[in-house]
Amino acid sequence: MSAVLIVVALTLVAVGATAVVFTPEPARQAVTLSVFGILLTLLFFVLQAPDVALSQLVVGTALVPLMVMLTVHKINQRHR
Repeated sequence: MSAVLIVVALTLVAVGATAVVFTPEPARQAVTLSVFGILLTLLFFVLQAPDVALSQLVVGTALVPLMVMLTVHKINQRHR
């Protein structure tokens, strides 16, 4: 049962990573990156690494996409 969960989690992470790579617009890519962070968090929980999962949840799901969105917003303001 555990091996099946790991395979499913790894497959979801691979699909999520592909979605991030093929998202062309930076604002949408930040949202996709946030979803990818949630998928990585799920993988870390399945692999029984809750400390890494919580760190990923905070940094990869919230802070990095927020920084990307703020940067995109700032760049768009300067181009106007």
